[in-house]
Amino acid sequence: MISFESFIKESDLPLYQQIELFIKRGAIRGSIKDEDELPSRRMLSAILSVNPNTVQKAYKNLEDEGLIHTVLGSKSVMSLDEEKIGKLREELVKGEAVKTVRAMKEMGISKNQGVKLLEKVWEEVDL
Repeated sequence: MISFESFIKESDLPLYQQIELFIKRGAIRGSIKDEDELPSRRMLSAILSVNPNTVQKAYKNLEDEGLIHTVLGSKSVMSLDEEKIGKLREELVKGEAVKTVRAMKEMGISKNQGVKLLEKVWEEVDL
């Protein structure tokens, strides 16, 4: 079962989107794998202290994207393959890149300055 122990509520996104993002990032990192079972909607709402409708909305969106499927009643499991993971990675990285570029443009940083700054940060960041 997928653990939400490391889930941290952030203030700038609606909770259902935070749940979706947590699951997507886990899939990209490899901590969430194909056929991993998600907690039931009620269980996750209790774990996160959120309205069950919030979890339902997140699960519905993930199902609409083809990332989870429901089997035998209310059991939801991940539906992942390399193509889906690649698309997720591109989607999430592009979203972060858009935020970064927008911030740079608002601060008057040129494209060349931005690229140099990103290269510098790339070398400094250690995982």
